[in-house]
Amino acid sequence: MNVRVRGIYATALTAVLDDAGFDVVAASDPIRERFDAEFPPAEHDARVRTTGDRQGVELSGSNLDPLRAELEGTGRDTLAWTDPMARNAVFDARVERTVGGGAVVDTGAGDAYLPFSATEEHVDTGDEFRVQVRDPAPPWSSERPVVDTDIRTRGGVATLVRGVDATVVGTPDGSPEGELARLTELLPTDVPDAWGVRWSGAADGAGMDTLDAALSTARERAAALDDVVEDEVDAPRQILSPAETVWLWFGRESRFELDERRRGVVPTMAGHHRTKAGSGSASDAVDFVEQIDPPAEFPTGAVLSQFGPHTGGTLAIEHGKPDGRRITLGRGEVTDFDAESGHATVRREMTGGGTYDALEVPREEGDVAVTKFREGRAWYPTVYRSEDGDVRGTYVNVCTPVELFPSAARYVDLHVDVIKHADGTVETVDEDELQASVDAGHTPEPLAEMALDVAERVANGIR
Repeated sequence: MNVRVRGIYATALTAVLDDAGFDVVAASDPIRERFDAEFPPAEHDARVRTTGDRQGVELSGSNLDPLRAELEGTGRDTLAWTDPMARNAVFDARVERTVGGGAVVDTGAGDAYLPFSATEEHVDTGDEFRVQVRDPAPPWSSERPVVDTDIRTRGGVATLVRGVDATVVGTPDGSPEGELARLTELLPTDVPDAWGVRWSGAADGAGMDTLDAALSTARERAAALDDVVEDEVDAPRQILSPAETVWLWFGRESRFELDERRRGVVPTMAGHHRTKAGSGSASDAVDFVEQIDPPAEFPTGAVLSQFGPHTGGTLAIEHGKPDGRRITLGRGEVTDFDAESGHATVRREMTGGGTYDALEVPREEGDVAVTKFREGRAWYPTVYRSEDGDVRGTYVNVCTPVELFPSAARYVDLHVDVIKHADGTVETVDEDELQASVDAGHTPEPLAEMALDVAERVANGIR
Protein backbone atom coordinates (compact mmCIF):
# COMPACT_ATOMS: atom_id res chain seq x y z
CA MET A 1 0.00 0.00 0.00
CA ASN A 2 1.31 3.45 -0.97
CA VAL A 3 0.69 6.01 1.79
CA ARG A 4 1.14 9.80 1.79
CA VAL A 5 1.75 11.36 5.24
CA ARG A 6 1.45 15.02 6.30
CA GLY A 7 1.31 17.06 9.50
CA ILE A 8 2.92 17.22 12.94
CA TYR A 9 2.95 13.41 13.30
CA ALA A 10 4.54 12.83 9.87
CA THR A 11 8.07 11.87 10.96
CA ALA A 12 6.93 9.40 13.63
CA LEU A 13 4.23 7.84 11.46
CA THR A 14 6.56 7.59 8.47
CA ALA A 15 8.94 5.59 10.69
CA VAL A 16 6.09 3.36 11.90
CA LEU A 17 4.77 2.71 8.39
CA ASP A 18 8.19 2.23 6.82
CA ASP A 19 9.11 -0.36 9.46
CA ALA A 20 5.76 -2.13 8.93
CA GLY A 21 6.35 -2.52 5.18
CA PHE A 22 4.08 0.23 3.85
CA ASP A 23 5.42 2.31 0.98
CA VAL A 24 5.51 5.98 1.97
CA VAL A 25 5.31 8.14 -1.17
CA ALA A 26 5.44 11.82 -2.11
CA ALA A 27 7.09 12.76 1.20
CA SER A 28 7.80 16.39 2.01
CA ASP A 29 11.33 17.78 1.72
CA PRO A 30 11.99 17.65 5.52
CA ILE A 31 10.92 14.00 5.66
CA ARG A 32 13.20 13.04 2.76
CA GLU A 33 16.09 14.80 4.47
CA ARG A 34 15.46 13.17 7.87
CA PHE A 35 15.26 9.66 6.44
CA ASP A 36 17.84 10.28 3.71
CA ALA A 37 15.43 8.59 1.29
CA GLU A 38 13.64 9.54 -1.91
CA PHE A 39 10.07 8.36 -1.18
CA PRO A 40 9.03 8.42 -4.86
CA PRO A 41 6.27 10.77 -6.10
CA ALA A 42 3.96 7.84 -6.84
CA GLU A 43 0.18 7.67 -6.65
CA HIS A 44 -1.03 6.98 -3.10
CA ASP A 45 -3.66 4.44 -2.06
CA ALA A 46 -4.25 6.23 1.24
CA ARG A 47 -3.24 9.42 2.93
CA VAL A 48 -2.62 10.24 6.57
CA ARG A 49 -3.18 13.85 7.54
CA THR A 50 -3.12 15.63 10.90
CA THR A 51 -6.48 17.04 11.95
CA GLY A 52 -6.91 20.81 12.16
CA ASP A 53 -6.95 20.71 15.97
CA ARG A 54 -3.80 18.51 16.06
CA GLN A 55 -5.53 15.92 18.25
CA GLY A 56 -5.18 13.06 15.76
CA VAL A 57 -5.11 12.10 12.11
CA GLU A 58 -7.44 11.43 9.21
CA LEU A 59 -6.91 8.27 7.16
CA SER A 60 -8.57 8.40 3.76
CA GLY A 61 -8.25 5.95 0.89
CA SER A 62 -9.10 2.43 -0.19
CA ASN A 63 -8.76 -0.79 1.81
CA LEU A 64 -7.76 0.98 5.02
CA ASP A 65 -7.93 -2.03 7.36
CA PRO A 66 -4.16 -2.81 7.37
CA LEU A 67 -3.27 0.86 7.80
CA ARG A 68 -5.84 1.36 10.54
CA ALA A 69 -4.70 -1.75 12.40
CA GLU A 70 -1.07 -0.61 12.33
CA LEU A 71 -1.74 2.93 13.56
CA GLU A 72 -4.39 1.90 16.08
CA GLY A 73 -1.59 0.08 17.86
CA THR A 74 0.30 3.34 18.49
CA GLY A 75 -0.66 3.42 22.16
CA ARG A 76 -3.19 2.29 24.72
CA ASP A 77 -5.17 5.53 24.37
CA THR A 78 -5.30 5.62 20.57
CA LEU A 79 -8.96 5.43 19.53
CA ALA A 80 -10.36 4.99 16.01
CA TRP A 81 -13.71 5.52 14.27
CA THR A 82 -14.99 4.95 10.74
CA ASP A 83 -16.68 8.01 9.21
CA PRO A 84 -20.08 7.39 7.56
CA MET A 85 -19.47 10.51 5.46
CA ALA A 86 -16.07 9.67 3.99
CA ARG A 87 -14.00 12.08 1.95
CA ASN A 88 -15.29 12.25 -1.67
CA ALA A 89 -18.45 10.23 -0.91
CA VAL A 90 -21.44 11.31 -3.01
CA PHE A 91 -24.91 11.83 -1.50
CA ASP A 92 -28.31 13.14 -2.42
CA ALA A 93 -28.98 15.70 0.31
CA ARG A 94 -32.03 17.68 1.43
CA VAL A 95 -31.77 21.18 2.88
CA GLU A 96 -32.98 21.20 6.49
CA ARG A 97 -32.38 24.89 7.17
CA THR A 98 -30.27 27.80 6.03
CA VAL A 99 -27.65 29.31 8.32
CA GLY A 100 -25.06 32.06 7.92
CA GLY A 101 -23.31 31.60 4.60
CA GLY A 102 -24.82 28.22 3.75
CA ALA A 103 -27.26 25.47 4.58
CA VAL A 104 -27.44 22.44 6.84
CA VAL A 105 -28.31 19.42 4.69
CA ASP A 106 -29.41 15.90 5.57
CA THR A 107 -27.40 13.25 3.69
CA GLY A 108 -29.04 10.25 5.32
CA ALA A 109 -25.73 9.51 7.05
CA GLY A 110 -25.77 12.72 9.08
CA ASP A 111 -25.88 16.47 8.71
CA ALA A 112 -23.42 18.37 6.53
CA TYR A 113 -22.78 22.00 5.62
CA LEU A 114 -23.32 23.25 2.06
CA PRO A 115 -21.84 26.73 1.53
CA PHE A 116 -23.94 28.97 -0.70
CA SER A 117 -20.79 29.50 -2.77
CA ALA A 118 -20.73 25.76 -3.58
CA THR A 119 -23.75 26.01 -5.87
CA GLU A 120 -24.99 28.50 -8.46
CA GLU A 121 -28.60 27.68 -7.57
CA HIS A 122 -30.78 29.42 -5.01
CA VAL A 123 -30.87 27.38 -1.79
CA ASP A 124 -33.98 27.06 0.36
CA THR A 125 -35.39 24.64 2.94
CA GLY A 126 -36.56 21.42 1.28
CA ASP A 127 -34.34 21.79 -1.82
CA GLU A 128 -32.43 18.69 -2.90
CA PHE A 129 -28.90 18.56 -4.27
CA ARG A 130 -26.38 15.96 -5.32
CA VAL A 131 -23.30 16.70 -3.22
CA GLN A 132 -19.83 15.36 -2.58
CA VAL A 133 -17.99 15.43 0.74
CA ARG A 134 -15.13 17.87 0.34
CA ASP A 135 -13.94 18.17 3.95
CA PRO A 136 -15.04 15.47 6.41
CA ALA A 137 -15.05 16.34 10.12
CA PRO A 138 -13.66 14.33 13.06
CA PRO A 139 -16.38 12.87 15.28
CA TRP A 140 -15.07 14.86 18.25
CA SER A 141 -15.35 18.14 16.33
CA SER A 142 -18.26 20.57 16.64
CA GLU A 143 -17.94 21.26 12.91
CA ARG A 144 -20.07 19.56 10.26
CA PRO A 145 -18.58 17.94 7.15
CA VAL A 146 -18.45 20.39 4.23
CA VAL A 147 -20.05 19.31 0.95
CA ASP A 148 -19.99 20.73 -2.57
CA THR A 149 -22.18 20.34 -5.64
CA ASP A 150 -19.09 19.88 -7.84
CA ILE A 151 -18.50 16.16 -8.41
CA ARG A 152 -14.80 15.35 -8.65
CA THR A 153 -12.54 12.34 -8.71
CA ARG A 154 -8.81 12.30 -8.12
CA GLY A 155 -5.89 10.29 -9.37
CA GLY A 156 -2.59 11.53 -8.01
CA VAL A 157 -1.77 14.88 -9.60
CA ALA A 158 -4.94 14.87 -11.73
CA THR A 159 -8.44 15.77 -10.57
CA LEU A 160 -11.39 15.33 -12.91
CA VAL A 161 -14.29 17.76 -12.46
CA ARG A 162 -17.67 16.76 -13.84
CA GLY A 163 -19.90 18.95 -15.95
CA VAL A 164 -17.38 21.47 -17.30
CA ASP A 165 -16.94 22.65 -20.85
CA ALA A 166 -13.16 22.94 -21.03
CA THR A 167 -10.87 19.91 -21.26
CA VAL A 168 -8.41 21.59 -18.88
CA VAL A 169 -10.05 23.53 -16.06
CA GLY A 170 -6.97 24.37 -14.05
CA THR A 171 -3.18 24.19 -13.83
CA PRO A 172 -0.68 25.14 -11.08
CA ASP A 173 -0.38 28.68 -12.40
CA GLY A 174 -4.15 29.13 -12.17
CA SER A 175 -4.71 29.07 -15.90
CA PRO A 176 -6.14 26.35 -18.18
CA GLU A 177 -3.50 27.30 -20.72
CA GLY A 178 0.21 26.73 -21.06
CA GLU A 179 2.50 23.72 -21.20
CA LEU A 180 0.41 21.39 -19.04
CA ALA A 181 -2.67 22.12 -21.12
CA ARG A 182 -0.75 21.28 -24.29
CA LEU A 183 0.70 18.12 -22.72
CA THR A 184 -2.79 16.96 -21.76
CA GLU A 185 -3.70 16.68 -25.44
CA LEU A 186 -0.60 14.52 -26.05
CA LEU A 187 -1.25 11.98 -23.29
CA PRO A 188 -2.32 8.46 -24.35
CA THR A 189 -5.29 8.68 -21.97
CA ASP A 190 -8.07 11.04 -23.03
CA VAL A 191 -10.03 13.25 -20.69
CA PRO A 192 -13.53 11.64 -20.59
CA ASP A 193 -16.56 13.40 -22.03
CA ALA A 194 -18.39 15.72 -19.61
CA TRP A 195 -15.28 16.02 -17.43
CA GLY A 196 -12.41 18.47 -17.24
CA VAL A 197 -9.00 17.92 -15.70
CA ARG A 198 -7.41 20.10 -13.01
CA TRP A 199 -3.68 19.53 -12.49
CA SER A 200 -2.15 19.97 -9.03
CA GLY A 201 1.09 21.80 -8.26
CA ALA A 202 2.98 18.50 -8.20
CA ALA A 203 2.12 18.02 -11.88
CA ASP A 204 4.34 20.93 -12.89
CA GLY A 205 7.54 19.33 -14.18
CA ALA A 206 6.27 15.75 -13.82
CA GLY A 207 7.03 13.29 -16.61
CA MET A 208 4.54 12.17 -19.22
CA ASP A 209 4.26 8.71 -17.63
CA THR A 210 3.34 10.21 -14.25
CA LEU A 211 0.75 12.54 -15.81
CA ASP A 212 -0.80 9.76 -17.85
CA ALA A 213 -0.94 7.34 -14.91
CA ALA A 214 -2.69 9.96 -12.80
CA LEU A 215 -5.19 10.79 -15.53
CA SER A 216 -5.83 7.08 -16.18
CA THR A 217 -6.57 6.47 -12.47
CA ALA A 218 -8.88 9.46 -12.29
CA ARG A 219 -10.65 8.34 -15.47
CA GLU A 220 -11.33 4.86 -14.03
CA ARG A 221 -12.86 6.45 -10.95
CA ALA A 222 -14.88 8.85 -13.07
CA ALA A 223 -16.37 5.91 -14.96
CA ALA A 224 -17.71 4.49 -11.70
CA LEU A 225 -19.32 7.84 -10.92
CA ASP A 226 -20.83 8.12 -14.41
CA ASP A 227 -22.75 4.92 -13.74
CA VAL A 228 -24.70 6.49 -10.88
CA VAL A 229 -24.75 10.29 -11.04
CA GLU A 230 -27.15 10.45 -13.98
CA ASP A 231 -29.95 9.15 -11.78
CA GLU A 232 -32.63 11.52 -10.49
CA VAL A 233 -31.83 13.25 -7.20
CA ASP A 234 -33.75 11.46 -4.43
CA ALA A 235 -32.66 12.74 -1.02
CA PRO A 236 -31.52 11.74 1.46
CA ARG A 237 -29.37 8.79 0.39
CA GLN A 238 -25.79 7.78 -0.32
CA ILE A 239 -24.93 7.40 -3.99
CA LEU A 240 -21.32 6.26 -3.89
CA SER A 241 -18.37 6.11 -1.51
CA PRO A 242 -15.24 5.59 -3.60
CA ALA A 243 -13.01 5.54 -0.52
CA GLU A 244 -13.08 5.24 3.26
CA THR A 245 -12.25 7.72 5.99
CA VAL A 246 -11.10 6.69 9.46
CA TRP A 247 -10.28 9.08 12.30
CA LEU A 248 -7.61 8.34 14.92
CA TRP A 249 -7.46 10.27 18.17
CA PHE A 250 -4.11 10.19 19.98
CA GLY A 251 -4.18 10.41 23.76
CA ARG A 252 -1.30 11.62 25.89
CA GLU A 253 0.32 8.17 26.19
CA SER A 254 0.15 7.71 22.42
CA ARG A 255 1.80 11.07 21.80
CA PHE A 256 4.74 10.01 23.98
CA GLU A 257 4.94 6.68 22.10
CA LEU A 258 5.16 8.68 18.88
CA ASP A 259 7.97 10.73 20.43
CA GLU A 260 9.98 7.50 20.78
CA ARG A 261 9.46 6.60 17.13
CA ARG A 262 10.46 10.08 16.01
CA ARG A 263 13.53 10.05 18.28
CA GLY A 264 14.85 7.07 16.33
CA VAL A 265 15.04 9.32 13.26
CA VAL A 266 15.89 12.82 14.48
CA PRO A 267 16.62 14.55 17.84
CA THR A 268 13.26 14.87 19.61
CA MET A 269 12.38 16.49 22.92
CA ALA A 270 10.31 14.55 25.41
CA GLY A 271 6.70 15.65 24.93
CA HIS A 272 7.30 16.74 21.32
CA HIS A 273 3.85 15.72 20.07
CA ARG A 274 2.08 16.58 23.34
CA THR A 275 3.42 20.13 23.10
CA LYS A 276 2.83 20.58 19.37
CA ALA A 277 -0.79 19.44 19.81
CA GLY A 278 -1.47 22.52 21.94
CA SER A 279 -1.21 25.39 19.48
CA GLY A 280 0.64 26.77 16.48
CA SER A 281 2.93 28.85 18.66
CA ALA A 282 3.74 25.80 20.79
CA SER A 283 4.60 23.89 17.63
CA ASP A 284 7.00 26.63 16.53
CA ALA A 285 8.62 26.67 19.98
CA VAL A 286 9.26 22.91 19.80
CA ASP A 287 11.00 23.31 16.44
CA PHE A 288 13.19 26.04 17.93
CA VAL A 289 14.13 24.05 21.05
CA GLU A 290 15.04 20.98 19.02
CA GLN A 291 17.48 23.02 16.98
CA ILE A 292 19.36 23.78 20.19
CA ASP A 293 19.21 20.97 22.78
CA PRO A 294 16.01 18.89 23.05
CA PRO A 295 15.26 18.01 26.72
CA ALA A 296 15.28 14.32 27.62
CA GLU A 297 12.35 14.67 30.03
CA PHE A 298 9.04 16.40 29.38
CA PRO A 299 9.50 19.99 30.66
CA THR A 300 6.09 20.18 32.31
CA GLY A 301 6.65 23.52 33.99
CA ALA A 302 8.05 25.27 30.93
CA VAL A 303 5.40 23.92 28.56
CA LEU A 304 2.43 24.65 30.82
CA SER A 305 3.65 28.08 31.91
CA GLN A 306 3.96 29.10 28.25
CA PHE A 307 1.22 27.05 26.59
CA GLY A 308 -1.16 26.04 29.33
CA PRO A 309 -4.00 27.69 31.23
CA HIS A 310 -3.34 30.61 33.56
CA THR A 311 -4.73 31.66 36.92
CA GLY A 312 -7.61 34.06 36.41
CA GLY A 313 -8.33 32.77 32.92
CA THR A 314 -11.00 30.31 31.87
CA LEU A 315 -10.74 26.65 30.96
CA ALA A 316 -13.23 24.48 29.07
CA ILE A 317 -13.72 20.85 30.11
CA GLU A 318 -13.73 18.93 26.82
CA HIS A 319 -15.15 15.55 27.75
CA GLY A 320 -14.54 13.03 24.98
CA LYS A 321 -16.50 9.78 24.63
CA PRO A 322 -15.11 6.45 23.39
CA ASP A 323 -17.67 6.49 20.55
CA GLY A 324 -15.99 9.60 19.12
CA ARG A 325 -18.24 12.35 20.43
CA ARG A 326 -16.94 15.25 22.48
CA ILE A 327 -19.07 17.18 24.96
CA THR A 328 -18.03 20.42 26.61
CA LEU A 329 -19.07 20.11 30.25
CA GLY A 330 -18.73 23.83 30.74
CA ARG A 331 -16.12 26.52 31.16
CA GLY A 332 -14.90 27.76 34.51
CA GLU A 333 -12.45 30.14 36.11
CA VAL A 334 -8.94 28.86 36.79
CA THR A 335 -8.62 29.79 40.46
CA ASP A 336 -5.24 28.13 40.98
CA PHE A 337 -2.59 26.85 38.61
CA ASP A 338 0.83 25.38 39.29
CA ALA A 339 2.67 24.89 36.00
CA GLU A 340 5.56 22.95 37.54
CA SER A 341 3.37 20.22 39.02
CA GLY A 342 0.70 20.46 36.31
CA HIS A 343 -2.17 21.14 38.73
CA ALA A 344 -5.14 23.31 37.74
CA THR A 345 -8.23 24.11 39.82
CA VAL A 346 -11.36 25.18 37.96
CA ARG A 347 -14.42 26.75 39.60
CA ARG A 348 -17.85 26.69 37.95
CA GLU A 349 -21.11 28.19 39.18
CA MET A 350 -23.98 25.81 38.54
CA THR A 351 -27.52 26.56 37.44
CA GLY A 352 -30.49 24.99 39.18
CA GLY A 353 -32.49 22.05 37.88
CA GLY A 354 -32.00 18.31 37.55
CA THR A 355 -29.64 16.20 39.64
CA TYR A 356 -25.95 15.42 39.77
CA ASP A 357 -25.25 12.14 37.95
CA ALA A 358 -25.00 9.11 40.27
CA LEU A 359 -24.91 11.35 43.37
CA GLU A 360 -28.70 11.67 43.03
CA VAL A 361 -28.62 15.07 44.70
CA PRO A 362 -30.69 17.95 43.29
CA ARG A 363 -28.70 20.63 41.49
CA GLU A 364 -29.63 23.97 43.01
CA GLU A 365 -29.06 27.58 42.02
CA GLY A 366 -25.90 28.86 43.70
CA ASP A 367 -24.12 25.51 43.81
CA VAL A 368 -20.41 25.58 43.00
CA ALA A 369 -18.36 22.85 41.32
CA VAL A 370 -14.61 22.79 42.01
CA THR A 371 -12.64 20.51 39.68
CA LYS A 372 -8.97 19.66 40.13
CA PHE A 373 -6.97 18.51 37.12
CA ARG A 374 -3.43 17.26 36.93
CA GLU A 375 -1.59 16.89 33.63
CA GLY A 376 -1.09 13.20 32.83
CA ARG A 377 -3.36 11.82 35.56
CA ALA A 378 -6.06 9.35 34.49
CA TRP A 379 -8.74 10.71 36.82
CA TYR A 380 -9.94 14.01 38.23
CA PRO A 381 -12.30 14.93 41.10
CA THR A 382 -15.12 17.46 41.15
CA VAL A 383 -16.49 18.55 44.53
CA TYR A 384 -19.99 20.02 44.52
CA ARG A 385 -20.88 22.48 47.28
CA SER A 386 -24.03 24.37 48.12
CA GLU A 387 -24.20 28.17 48.23
CA ASP A 388 -23.52 27.91 51.96
CA GLY A 389 -20.39 25.79 51.41
CA ASP A 390 -21.84 22.42 52.43
CA VAL A 391 -20.43 19.48 50.48
CA ARG A 392 -23.13 17.90 48.30
CA GLY A 393 -20.86 15.14 46.98
CA THR A 394 -17.67 14.33 45.09
CA TYR A 395 -17.57 12.87 41.59
CA VAL A 396 -14.34 11.35 40.26
CA ASN A 397 -14.16 10.88 36.48
CA VAL A 398 -11.87 8.08 35.26
CA CYS A 399 -10.45 8.94 31.86
CA THR A 400 -7.48 8.80 29.53
CA PRO A 401 -4.56 10.85 30.93
CA VAL A 402 -5.57 14.52 31.09
CA GLU A 403 -3.88 17.10 28.87
CA LEU A 404 -4.00 20.77 29.84
CA PHE A 405 -4.03 22.93 26.74
CA PRO A 406 -4.25 26.76 26.68
CA SER A 407 -8.05 26.91 26.61
CA ALA A 408 -9.22 23.40 27.50
CA ALA A 409 -8.61 20.29 29.58
CA ARG A 410 -8.97 17.33 27.21
CA TYR A 411 -9.38 13.60 27.76
CA VAL A 412 -11.71 10.73 26.85
CA ASP A 413 -14.09 9.63 29.58
CA LEU A 414 -13.95 5.87 30.24
CA HIS A 415 -17.48 5.53 31.67
CA VAL A 416 -16.56 4.03 35.04
CA ASP A 417 -16.58 6.63 37.84
CA VAL A 418 -16.10 6.82 41.60
CA ILE A 419 -18.47 8.88 43.76
CA LYS A 420 -18.34 9.94 47.39
CA HIS A 421 -21.64 10.96 48.91
CA ALA A 422 -21.99 13.74 51.45
CA ASP A 423 -22.27 11.12 54.22
CA GLY A 424 -18.87 9.65 53.25
CA THR A 425 -20.18 6.59 51.40
CA VAL A 426 -17.97 5.64 48.44
CA GLU A 427 -19.07 3.59 45.45
CA THR A 428 -17.87 2.77 41.94
CA VAL A 429 -20.50 3.20 39.23
CA ASP A 430 -21.10 2.55 35.52
CA GLU A 431 -18.88 -0.54 35.11
CA ASP A 432 -21.70 -1.90 32.92
CA GLU A 433 -21.40 1.10 30.60
CA LEU A 434 -17.67 0.47 30.27
CA GLN A 435 -18.29 -3.19 29.40
CA ALA A 436 -20.93 -2.19 26.84
CA SER A 437 -18.40 0.19 25.28
CA VAL A 438 -15.85 -2.65 25.07
CA ASP A 439 -18.45 -4.97 23.51
CA ALA A 440 -19.34 -2.27 20.95
CA GLY A 441 -15.68 -1.98 19.92
CA HIS A 442 -15.34 1.60 21.16
CA THR A 443 -12.99 1.01 24.10
CA PRO A 444 -9.97 -1.30 23.65
CA GLU A 445 -9.57 -3.99 26.31
CA PRO A 446 -6.22 -2.64 27.63
CA LEU A 447 -7.80 0.79 28.13
CA ALA A 448 -10.80 -0.74 29.93
CA GLU A 449 -8.47 -2.70 32.21
CA MET A 450 -6.60 0.51 33.02
CA ALA A 451 -9.89 2.26 33.82
CA LEU A 452 -11.01 -0.43 36.25
CA ASP A 453 -7.61 -0.46 37.94
CA VAL A 454 -7.64 3.34 38.32
CA ALA A 455 -11.20 3.28 39.68
CA GLU A 456 -10.26 0.68 42.29
CA ARG A 457 -7.22 2.66 43.44
CA VAL A 458 -9.20 5.93 43.59
CA ALA A 459 -12.04 4.31 45.55
CA ASN A 460 -9.57 2.91 48.09
CA GLY A 461 -7.83 6.26 48.34
CA ILE A 462 -10.86 8.42 49.12
CA ARG A 463 -12.58 6.14 51.63
